[in-house]
Amino acid sequence: MILLSDRRIAELPVTDNGEALVDVRTVDGLRVDDRLADPGGAYAHLREGVVDRLLTAQRRLPDGLRFLIVEGYRPLTLQASYFAEYRERLRAAYPEWDGARLHVEASKYISPPEVAPHSTGGTVDLTLCTEDGVELDLGTPINATPLESADRCFTAAPDVPEAAKRARSALGAALTSAGMINYPTEWWHWSFGDRYWALQAGAGHTWYGPVDR
Repeated sequence: MILLSDRRIAELPVTDNGEALVDVRTVDGLRVDDRLADPGGAYAHLREGVVDRLLTAQRRLPDGLRFLIVEGYRPLTLQASYFAEYRERLRAAYPEWDGARLHVEASKYISPPEVAPHSTGGTVDLTLCTEDGVELDLGTPINATPLESADRCFTAAPDVPEAAKRARSALGAALTSAGMINYPTEWWHWSFGDRYWALQAGAGHTWYGPVDR
Protein backbone atom coordinates (compact mmCIF):
# COMPACT_ATOMS: atom_id res chain seq x y z
CA MET A 1 0.00 0.00 0.00
CA ILE A 2 1.47 3.36 -1.05
CA LEU A 3 0.72 6.16 1.39
CA LEU A 4 0.77 9.91 0.76
CA SER A 5 3.82 10.15 3.02
CA ASP A 6 5.85 8.12 0.49
CA ARG A 7 8.83 10.17 -0.71
CA ARG A 8 8.16 9.18 -4.34
CA ILE A 9 5.00 11.27 -4.27
CA ALA A 10 6.77 14.38 -2.97
CA GLU A 11 9.44 13.98 -5.66
CA LEU A 12 7.00 14.02 -8.59
CA PRO A 13 7.18 17.16 -10.76
CA VAL A 14 4.15 19.40 -10.41
CA THR A 15 2.57 20.90 -13.52
CA ASP A 16 -0.84 22.47 -14.01
CA ASN A 17 -2.87 22.41 -17.21
CA GLY A 18 -4.86 25.48 -16.22
CA GLU A 19 -8.29 23.87 -15.98
CA ALA A 20 -10.79 25.96 -14.09
CA LEU A 21 -12.50 24.98 -10.86
CA VAL A 22 -16.20 24.26 -11.38
CA ASP A 23 -18.87 24.70 -8.73
CA VAL A 24 -20.39 21.22 -8.75
CA ARG A 25 -23.63 22.58 -7.29
CA THR A 26 -24.30 24.08 -10.73
CA VAL A 27 -23.76 20.82 -12.63
CA ASP A 28 -26.94 19.06 -13.68
CA GLY A 29 -27.00 15.43 -12.58
CA LEU A 30 -24.53 15.63 -9.70
CA ARG A 31 -25.75 15.71 -6.12
CA VAL A 32 -23.76 17.62 -3.48
CA ASP A 33 -24.05 17.12 0.28
CA ASP A 34 -23.49 20.13 2.54
CA ARG A 35 -22.15 18.44 5.72
CA LEU A 36 -18.70 20.00 5.15
CA ALA A 37 -19.90 23.23 3.57
CA ASP A 38 -17.78 26.31 4.18
CA PRO A 39 -18.97 29.92 3.83
CA GLY A 40 -17.13 30.43 0.54
CA GLY A 41 -18.31 27.18 -1.00
CA ALA A 42 -14.79 25.87 -1.62
CA TYR A 43 -15.85 22.32 -0.74
CA ALA A 44 -18.12 22.15 -3.79
CA HIS A 45 -15.45 22.96 -6.38
CA LEU A 46 -13.59 20.52 -8.62
CA ARG A 47 -11.51 20.75 -11.78
CA GLU A 48 -13.37 20.54 -15.09
CA GLY A 49 -11.73 17.24 -16.01
CA VAL A 50 -12.75 15.66 -12.71
CA VAL A 51 -16.35 16.80 -13.14
CA ASP A 52 -16.42 15.23 -16.61
CA ARG A 53 -15.09 11.96 -15.20
CA LEU A 54 -17.66 11.94 -12.41
CA LEU A 55 -20.47 12.36 -14.92
CA THR A 56 -19.05 9.53 -17.02
CA ALA A 57 -18.60 7.28 -13.98
CA GLN A 58 -22.08 8.00 -12.65
CA ARG A 59 -23.60 6.68 -15.87
CA ARG A 60 -21.84 3.38 -15.16
CA LEU A 61 -23.32 2.89 -11.70
CA PRO A 62 -26.01 0.24 -11.17
CA ASP A 63 -29.55 1.44 -11.86
CA GLY A 64 -30.98 3.57 -9.09
CA LEU A 65 -27.65 4.79 -7.69
CA ARG A 66 -25.96 8.17 -7.88
CA PHE A 67 -22.89 9.80 -6.43
CA LEU A 68 -23.20 11.99 -3.36
CA ILE A 69 -20.31 14.47 -3.34
CA VAL A 70 -19.16 15.52 0.12
CA GLU A 71 -15.93 17.47 -0.42
CA GLY A 72 -13.76 18.58 -3.31
CA TYR A 73 -11.34 21.47 -3.09
CA ARG A 74 -9.77 22.17 0.31
CA PRO A 75 -7.54 25.22 0.93
CA LEU A 76 -3.97 24.45 1.99
CA THR A 77 -4.39 26.28 5.29
CA LEU A 78 -7.31 24.01 6.20
CA GLN A 79 -5.37 20.94 5.06
CA ALA A 80 -2.44 21.88 7.30
CA SER A 81 -4.69 22.35 10.32
CA TYR A 82 -6.45 19.01 9.72
CA PHE A 83 -3.11 17.20 9.45
CA ALA A 84 -1.69 18.78 12.59
CA GLU A 85 -4.86 18.06 14.56
CA TYR A 86 -4.98 14.38 13.61
CA ARG A 87 -1.25 13.93 14.24
CA GLU A 88 -1.78 15.27 17.76
CA ARG A 89 -4.68 12.87 18.31
CA LEU A 90 -2.37 10.02 17.35
CA ARG A 91 0.39 11.37 19.60
CA ALA A 92 -2.03 11.31 22.54
CA ALA A 93 -3.19 7.78 21.72
CA TYR A 94 0.31 6.40 21.00
CA PRO A 95 2.87 8.38 23.03
CA GLU A 96 5.55 5.81 22.20
CA TRP A 97 5.51 6.71 18.49
CA ASP A 98 8.28 9.01 17.27
CA GLY A 99 7.77 11.91 14.85
CA ALA A 100 8.46 9.84 11.74
CA ARG A 101 5.92 7.17 12.74
CA LEU A 102 3.32 9.81 13.57
CA HIS A 103 3.83 11.40 10.14
CA VAL A 104 3.28 8.10 8.33
CA GLU A 105 0.29 7.05 10.42
CA ALA A 106 -1.36 10.46 10.11
CA SER A 107 -1.00 10.24 6.32
CA LYS A 108 -3.36 7.25 6.32
CA TYR A 109 -6.15 9.69 7.06
CA ILE A 110 -5.01 13.23 6.23
CA SER A 111 -2.47 14.04 3.55
CA PRO A 112 0.67 15.94 4.54
CA PRO A 113 -0.04 19.48 3.32
CA GLU A 114 3.00 19.59 1.04
CA VAL A 115 1.42 16.95 -1.24
CA ALA A 116 -2.27 17.57 -0.45
CA PRO A 117 -4.54 16.16 -3.20
CA HIS A 118 -7.66 18.09 -2.20
CA SER A 119 -5.84 21.41 -2.56
CA THR A 120 -5.43 20.80 -6.30
CA GLY A 121 -9.16 20.54 -6.95
CA GLY A 122 -8.49 17.12 -8.46
CA THR A 123 -9.70 15.05 -5.53
CA VAL A 124 -13.20 14.30 -4.34
CA ASP A 125 -14.65 12.59 -1.28
CA LEU A 126 -17.94 10.95 -2.20
CA THR A 127 -20.32 8.12 -1.48
CA LEU A 128 -23.45 6.61 -3.01
CA CYS A 129 -27.11 7.47 -2.63
CA THR A 130 -30.41 6.48 -4.20
CA GLU A 131 -32.17 8.56 -6.80
CA ASP A 132 -34.13 10.09 -3.92
CA GLY A 133 -30.95 11.11 -2.09
CA VAL A 134 -30.95 8.40 0.59
CA GLU A 135 -27.31 7.71 1.51
CA LEU A 136 -26.13 4.10 1.38
CA ASP A 137 -24.18 2.41 4.15
CA LEU A 138 -20.68 1.69 2.88
CA GLY A 139 -19.42 0.22 6.13
CA THR A 140 -18.16 3.37 7.85
CA PRO A 141 -19.11 7.03 7.71
CA ILE A 142 -17.17 9.20 5.29
CA ASN A 143 -14.08 10.55 7.07
CA ALA A 144 -14.02 7.79 9.67
CA THR A 145 -10.44 7.57 10.90
CA PRO A 146 -8.41 4.35 10.97
CA LEU A 147 -8.22 4.84 14.73
CA GLU A 148 -11.99 5.00 15.33
CA SER A 149 -13.01 2.49 12.65
CA ALA A 150 -10.37 -0.16 13.41
CA ASP A 151 -9.22 0.23 9.78
CA ARG A 152 -12.67 -0.53 8.35
CA CYS A 153 -12.31 2.74 6.44
CA PHE A 154 -9.70 0.99 4.28
CA THR A 155 -11.24 0.34 0.87
CA ALA A 156 -10.51 -3.40 0.92
CA ALA A 157 -11.33 -3.92 4.61
CA PRO A 158 -12.60 -7.51 4.94
CA ASP A 159 -14.76 -7.01 8.04
CA VAL A 160 -17.54 -4.82 6.73
CA PRO A 161 -21.06 -6.04 5.85
CA GLU A 162 -21.51 -7.74 2.50
CA ALA A 163 -23.87 -5.02 1.30
CA ALA A 164 -21.21 -2.40 2.06
CA LYS A 165 -18.61 -4.44 0.17
CA ARG A 166 -20.90 -4.57 -2.87
CA ALA A 167 -21.53 -0.84 -2.68
CA ARG A 168 -17.80 -0.10 -2.42
CA SER A 169 -17.20 -2.37 -5.39
CA ALA A 170 -19.82 -0.58 -7.49
CA LEU A 171 -18.39 2.81 -6.52
CA GLY A 172 -14.85 1.72 -7.34
CA ALA A 173 -15.69 0.03 -10.63
CA ALA A 174 -17.45 3.12 -11.96
CA LEU A 175 -14.75 5.59 -10.90
CA THR A 176 -11.83 3.40 -11.99
CA SER A 177 -13.41 3.00 -15.42
CA ALA A 178 -13.38 6.80 -15.74
CA GLY A 179 -9.66 7.00 -14.96
CA MET A 180 -9.79 7.96 -11.29
CA ILE A 181 -7.58 6.53 -8.55
CA ASN A 182 -8.55 5.57 -5.00
CA TYR A 183 -6.51 6.21 -1.87
CA PRO A 184 -6.69 2.73 -0.30
CA THR A 185 -7.05 3.83 3.32
CA GLU A 186 -10.20 5.83 2.48
CA TRP A 187 -12.91 4.16 0.43
CA TRP A 188 -14.48 7.57 -0.30
CA HIS A 189 -11.33 9.35 -1.60
CA TRP A 190 -10.85 9.42 -5.40
CA SER A 191 -8.58 11.60 -7.48
CA PHE A 192 -7.35 12.52 -10.91
CA GLY A 193 -4.43 14.71 -11.92
CA ASP A 194 -2.79 15.09 -8.50
CA ARG A 195 0.50 13.63 -7.27
CA TYR A 196 -0.96 10.39 -5.96
CA TRP A 197 -2.75 9.81 -9.26
CA ALA A 198 0.43 10.64 -11.19
CA LEU A 199 2.45 8.04 -9.30
CA GLN A 200 -0.17 5.30 -9.57
CA ALA A 201 -0.93 6.06 -13.22
CA GLY A 202 2.74 6.34 -14.21
CA ALA A 203 2.11 9.80 -15.61
CA GLY A 204 5.50 11.23 -14.60
CA HIS A 205 4.03 14.56 -13.49
CA THR A 206 0.77 16.03 -12.26
CA TRP A 207 -1.95 17.59 -14.35
CA TYR A 208 -2.98 19.84 -11.49
CA GLY A 209 -1.04 21.82 -8.89
CA PRO A 210 -2.21 23.47 -5.69
CA VAL A 211 -4.85 26.16 -6.14
CA ASP A 212 -4.90 29.37 -4.11
CA ARG A 213 -8.60 30.14 -4.05
